[in-house]
Amino acid sequence: MADTRVLILVGSLRADSLNRRIAEKLQELAPSGVEIEIAENLHELPFYNEDLDGENVPATAAALRDRVVAADRVLAVTPEYNGTMPAVLNNAIDWLSRPYGVGAIKGKPFGVIGATPTPYGGKWAHQDTVRSAGIAGAVVVEDVTVSQSALEVDVLTDPEVLDRLVAAVRTLAEYTEEAAA
Repeated sequence: MADTRVLILVGSLRADSLNRRIAEKLQELAPSGVEIEIAENLHELPFYNEDLDGENVPATAAALRDRVVAADRVLAVTPEYNGTMPAVLNNAIDWLSRPYGVGAIKGKPFGVIGATPTPYGGKWAHQDTVRSAGIAGAVVVEDVTVSQSALEVDVLTDPEVLDRLVAAVRTLAEYTEEAAA
């Protein structure tokens, strides 16, 4: 497989968050031919406001859009907050969805994974993220969803969990429209 650039959007702002550490672990374990980059500074994005979007897009939003355009794939690595995706991830998707119909995320293969210290492993946040990214124009790769509970295993060291996370990255990287049809 040729080099595939995967940009990760981390849904947690906490410096030592489990999902940030999963993203960093995936950088270490990236399959051959896959380059993983983490989009930093999502916390600096202003809340999406159409009045701010246009000729003078905030620099942080323009930079994120450029990074997504340059990436081959986008992967959200996120926890779940109150049964849904964190606001920072939703806001990033909002910025990436604009301008309407031609946003940076349009046509971009997209997946979501992550872990939470709950029995459900973030499945509702992941479902909401998939729905939002799909509406924004991303091509949701259905087999790239890992919702892992961090209650019973150490997701950063458990070989079975790590295999599933790396397999999700591989599936996203190998995705083609022809194979999906």
